[in-house]
Amino acid sequence: MSETWTVRTVLGWTADYFDKRGVESPRLTAEVLLAHVLKLSRVYLYTDLDRPLAKPELAGFRSLLERRAAGEPTHYLIGSREFYNRSFAVDPRVLIPRPETELLVEAALREVPQGSAAQFLDLCTGSGCVAISLAAERPAATVWATEMSEQACEVARSNARALKVSERVTIFQGDLFQPLPSEARFDSVVSNPPYVRTGEIARLSPEVRREPLAALDGGADGLALLRRIIAGARQWLKPRGRLALEIGETQGAAVLDLLRQSGYANVRIEKDLARLDRIALGTAP
Repeated sequence: MSETWTVRTVLGWTADYFDKRGVESPRLTAEVLLAHVLKLSRVYLYTDLDRPLAKPELAGFRSLLERRAAGEPTHYLIGSREFYNRSFAVDPRVLIPRPETELLVEAALREVPQGSAAQFLDLCTGSGCVAISLAAERPAATVWATEMSEQACEVARSNARALKVSERVTIFQGDLFQPLPSEARFDSVVSNPPYVRTGEIARLSPEVRREPLAALDGGADGLALLRRIIAGARQWLKPRGRLALEIGETQGAAVLDLLRQSGYANVRIEKDLARLDRIALGTAP
């Protein structure tokens, strides 16, 4: 990069650089990284396109550019990810929240009216994005969440404090239902569990492979955790309680069978914006 660079020229050069190296969404990625360095929103970048970058700003941007080109995920580099209109801290301890997972939150909220003192359980909570979003959208509700990784629990608890819902979101470290008090019962159990087939992990993008393996690997057929959740949730749901699960795009038929075999009613699959199977729903008898 030359001595003098404006916002305009930096964005143009970087988008081209990322595109040649196969970085996904090269222009968007360039904007996100530059906005982070300049401590501006992406919109404000375009209000001063001819602004020159100071040497420290250019050095900071160059460092992020090189790390992103080497495969580090954008949201680990900037330390945050927007989810359900809130900013969540993320780092290599947790899976980066995806837009598709917002559909899981919407599905859970649909059955719980405003003002309801519902009790939610979020399994495999990771960054806490689902549990915290549920609590923030339903201020009278109580949300419990479990997570196997103690490091991920630390991130989730920090996010709950930052987003001011920590009094109503309780994070338990442990395997699925194992850390819960035996008497606990829930109006809704939700989960975005690992559902990638073990054999497909190596074919994921370099960026995704930087994320925690335990948050991706769903076993040989991708259904290992989904089976356990579907079978186990029945005893933790109140009568007519709802189970909502994020699933892989090819898993709809198999998950419907699992729900029916476990005795859930009103089972169905909802699709994402790409018209792919994404959310599985069932109701406890």
